[in-house]
Amino acid sequence: MAAWDDLGVTADPGRVHTEGRMARAALEGAREQLADFLGVRPRQIVFTSGGTEAVNAAVWGATTGGGGPVVCSSVEHSAVRDSSARAAPVVGVAVDSVGRIHTDAVGEAIERCRSEHGRPPSLVHCQWANHEVGTVQPVTEVVELCRRLGVPSHADAVAAAGHLRIDVGGLGADLASVSAHKMGGPPGIGALIVRRGLRIEPFVVGGEQERARRAGLENVAGAIGFGAVAAALVAPGRLAGEEATARRHTDRLSAVACDVAGVHVFGDPADRVPHIVCLGIDGVEAEPVLLGLDQAGIAVHSGSSCSSESLEPSPVLQAMGVDGERSLRLSVGWSTTDDDIDAFAAAFAGVVGRLRSLRA
Repeated sequence: MAAWDDLGVTADPGRVHTEGRMARAALEGAREQLADFLGVRPRQIVFTSGGTEAVNAAVWGATTGGGGPVVCSSVEHSAVRDSSARAAPVVGVAVDSVGRIHTDAVGEAIERCRSEHGRPPSLVHCQWANHEVGTVQPVTEVVELCRRLGVPSHADAVAAAGHLRIDVGGLGADLASVSAHKMGGPPGIGALIVRRGLRIEPFVVGGEQERARRAGLENVAGAIGFGAVAAALVAPGRLAGEEATARRHTDRLSAVACDVAGVHVFGDPADRVPHIVCLGIDGVEAEPVLLGLDQAGIAVHSGSSCSSESLEPSPVLQAMGVDGERSLRLSVGWSTTDDDIDAFAAAFAGVVGRLRSLRA
């Protein structure tokens, strides 16, 4: 394997010397690979430091200049919710008991923007799939509604990309965000996809990189990794095979967990991303279960992917009308094996039983 220096990834791709041109070639090659995977043109892709920055860049670009409010449901990722609340008034969208947004509710929220704020929204968010309970959202219908009404839209595809077959180009959203590490790629690299012809103000300023849409020296090594995983996933049968395997794993996780009394699955049991299961556990809080499973060598998570430093209950589950303090999130990936699922099956019932006996 060639050394990093041989690939030119340690050089500045904005320079015209040989090393700089090598870095530029590697960067643009990765951009083409990711564009092929997402069904967009390479020029639409703006590399960022991850999904969080991509979301913030989308919100900043859409709201800069004093536009209207932002339409955002409570089941959106905290990056979406928090960046929107900082930028503009937020008009909420209700969800159902499985955490699904309904297109009619989005239409009603857009009308509330006009009636309560005197202007249409500057941006409407709709995640492709929920990051905590896995429910797939009607993103195509929401984007079509926004297009008919002349309202900008943003699709957070971080939880779906690399797990479901998605076509960002065919979707037609004005803005979309993805992250490499959620697809099995390296951390620290993501992308904002900008609709052709749309011009937005950059979130990070101070340079002309990424065609003046995101300042700062590009993470060439990260982009190469992002491109590599995208190229792997477009290979015939690769994504479908991983999706089928992940769904088999999570179906078994759900079955094993629900064999324990008082355990149930949150979110849509069928129309969901294949790699996420969210459990509710009656009679015991999630954190002790997490720690008990960790002692057995099993890594799971309580609540959303960004709540490890927060003591607040999950806003996703609260919006769904269920207990936001007793959720356990299980996720599988390309490296998960049957032995991993066996280990969970061997440990889960015992951990929950011991904790319940202590409470009793």
